[in-house]
Amino acid sequence: MNLAEFIIAVESYNANIDIALVRKAYEFSDRVHAGQFRESGDPFVEHCLNVAFILAEQHMDSATIAAGLLHDAIEDAGATVEEIKGEFGEEIAQLVDGLTKMSELKFKSLAEQQVEYFRKMLLSMAKDIRVIVIKLADRLHNMRTLEHLPEEKRKRIALETREIYAPLAHRFGMARVRFELEDLAFKYLNSKEYAEIERKITESRDEREAYIKDLTIPLKAALESANIKAEITGRAKHSYSIYRKIVHRGVPFEQIYDFLAMRVVVDTITECYHALGIIHTMWAPVPDRFHDYIANPKSNMYRSMHTTVIGPRGKMIEIQIRTHAMHYTAEYGIAAHWLYKEGKKTQGELDRQMAWLREILEWQREMTNPEEFMEYLKVDLFQEDIFVYTPAGELKQLPRGSTPLDFAFVVHSDVGFHCVGAKVNGKFVPLTTRLESGDEIEIKTSPHQAPSQDWLKIVRTTRAKTKIKHWLKQKGFEQSILLGKEMFERELKKHRLALLTETEMSDLAAMNGFTNTEQMLSAIGSGSTSLQTLINKIAPPEPEKGEPSLVKRFIDQARGTSRGVRVAGVGNLMYRFASCCQPVPGERIIGFVTRGRGLSIHRADCQNAVAILEEPERRVDVEWDVEKGQSFLVRLYALVNDRKNILKDITEAISDVDINVRGGEIAVGQSPAIGHFVVEIQNYSQLSKALDKIRHVNGVLSVDREGISDFNKG
Repeated sequence: MNLAEFIIAVESYNANIDIALVRKAYEFSDRVHAGQFRESGDPFVEHCLNVAFILAEQHMDSATIAAGLLHDAIEDAGATVEEIKGEFGEEIAQLVDGLTKMSELKFKSLAEQQVEYFRKMLLSMAKDIRVIVIKLADRLHNMRTLEHLPEEKRKRIALETREIYAPLAHRFGMARVRFELEDLAFKYLNSKEYAEIERKITESRDEREAYIKDLTIPLKAALESANIKAEITGRAKHSYSIYRKIVHRGVPFEQIYDFLAMRVVVDTITECYHALGIIHTMWAPVPDRFHDYIANPKSNMYRSMHTTVIGPRGKMIEIQIRTHAMHYTAEYGIAAHWLYKEGKKTQGELDRQMAWLREILEWQREMTNPEEFMEYLKVDLFQEDIFVYTPAGELKQLPRGSTPLDFAFVVHSDVGFHCVGAKVNGKFVPLTTRLESGDEIEIKTSPHQAPSQDWLKIVRTTRAKTKIKHWLKQKGFEQSILLGKEMFERELKKHRLALLTETEMSDLAAMNGFTNTEQMLSAIGSGSTSLQTLINKIAPPEPEKGEPSLVKRFIDQARGTSRGVRVAGVGNLMYRFASCCQPVPGERIIGFVTRGRGLSIHRADCQNAVAILEEPERRVDVEWDVEKGQSFLVRLYALVNDRKNILKDITEAISDVDINVRGGEIAVGQSPAIGHFVVEIQNYSQLSKALDKIRHVNGVLSVDREGISDFNKG
């Protein structure tokens, strides 16, 4: 395509395009990219021209098309923002700069680079959604020419396209771009399956077109007799959509009966519903396959009615019914809709439709883990929405699979934090219940309720997950402050030192590199700073004699025995295993903040846990987090009949189940004899096997555990 052909094509899409501006942008791009070539061998400027043409196809405005021509001028050709601003003005310069900033980031790892790239893209989108439209056009042309790259790079780009760019196109309502991106990614990621489906679609084209004609002729006649002027078209669904049906249903291509779709486009909403009635009188509708997106639009502004009917020869076909305005938005997306209606009520409407982006921008600030960021981004981009109601009739939008707990956080964070139960359609349901469109949800709250680690397994939305994680982290910080304060004051009393004033505490914190007193106390409570070092700053120690202090021994013990447990929301709170119940991995556990001694970990069924339930403010959610190779040394206590070789038989029985015996003895001289053994186990399952094996040894009357003596890394 040359410039003259490009301009003719652009004018056919939009007669109001500023041709002088577009021509000037092309000439600038041609000049700065002179001598540059793509992997295909084509001049680089041809890529810019193709990107601009895709933007014209999407009915973009003059500034966006010009920015498409210039999108690589800074990054690949050395032009400056100031130069573009001087030539083309502030608006175009900002669009090009927004695109450039995504690509100029440098990071340690590929994962980190990818995350920061998409963070930057989200911020640019929030400022001007045309930035992402240009980026999608750029990606689409790159996918069309992907065969010129090495295979490994093709796979990486195709996967990124399927997981991020196609969902973005979906979010912005750009159906044509989304479908082509999905099919191109499918082509490179599953080339064999892609070729097979394309072949079968091609082979069935004549039969398909004849079938569509059998539907179109009588439907058009019926609509005309009702004075409804309609445009009716039919097509096969795109390849990747068919492939997903094959995988999801586990059936071959020949058994996918609903891969055909017809579209009926009319003038008014009233005619949409009238046409629906006519269609349902002509062909039987398939139950549960009707969706009214006119009454309940999708988050990307998509509006249409979908119904599936049993057509001639018993074949199922999906029929979409919409107005011309709805069709325009469905084909070209939010940005084209916004530009088309510029100057009308569009800004408030656009703000409402972009709420999902603001939500992502809110939670992404708190994300530090690259894998977690990408996982949540994919969920939020490609979610299918449901529509539910409050008791007052207010409509709320949630991703499919959401629970009442997700709904509570959508209503308000405080409602979510204090949610104790929910009614769906007037009936109490578990918080794990999956909501459906049309449900009415009423949330029950209690001021005594608070989030727990288990809630993260219930919620689906990123909003709820980030709010819960933030609360748990903050709660852990507060608990470590309280614990640190108790430990600090206890140590002061032990050294017969007076309690410090607020000013003295602040000075001590600053002296040791903390920004405030709370940070210092939290560091004490978490064990990340030495309590003795702080005491030494207040009262320098005498030469050390005898054993180390109780606090030092406790900190050393806590640091040595705390590996293997994760505390909800806390990275480094000191804790120890309770001697009364001796928990091991695989058993349910709870934590209890003790006064001045850190966090005590109990079995959930421990009798002493009753005290924990009486003081819920001291309870902390904990769970096992044992690394591969870590093991416990567990002491076992046995009553046995004294006989020859019983010690040997017991140790061999334990070894038979691949459990290491670290020590064993039997004290004779009384009846029954008492045996003590130390075994090395990694979880409760191994402990159960060891106990079971010992019980089956001849002469063993009973056996149970004494406790855990140590925690080692194997």
